[in-house]
Amino acid sequence: MVTKSRLLKILMAASAIIFSGSVLAHGNVSPQAVDVSTLPVIGEEWVEENPYRNEDDSTLLEEAVKIGKSAFNQNCARCHGLGGVSGGIAPDLRETLTPDAEGDEWFMYRIRNGAERNGITYMPKFEGIMAQEAMWALKSWLDTCDPEVDDDSSCWVGDEKNSCLTAEGQCE
Repeated sequence: MVTKSRLLKILMAASAIIFSGSVLAHGNVSPQAVDVSTLPVIGEEWVEENPYRNEDDSTLLEEAVKIGKSAFNQNCARCHGLGGVSGGIAPDLRETLTPDAEGDEWFMYRIRNGAERNGITYMPKFEGIMAQEAMWALKSWLDTCDPEVDDDSSCWVGDEKNSCLTAEGQCE
């Protein structure tokens, strides 16, 4: 006959095994470096506005957007959601970030410094981990996302939306 305390121990052990899988499924939450070897070097001096936004070379803008999407998926999507559509953990970046100098300033401050309140890290610092080029590429991709659409289908994802990418970074 199984006693209540033994049954409780079995249930606790089973719960620990079951829920440990969900912790592992969360993935690597350490900030990941991003390969920006196909983008021109911006330099050590931090620029204030997205250097790819008004780029005359659409191929360079497309490359920045492609790298930005990858950077977002590797480093940001687990909290900010696919396509910047928040699942409730962190802000919806499509609504928070505007594709202009003001949005650039806020974005660079937050991505470089992270977010910490009362000793709790809400967002890691990416300065020193992610190159300036990667940060601006990430912002270039976010600028293509439409805040009116509730999924990531509005974001530039490759050749099928290549024709709608404008110099301002927005798809029409």
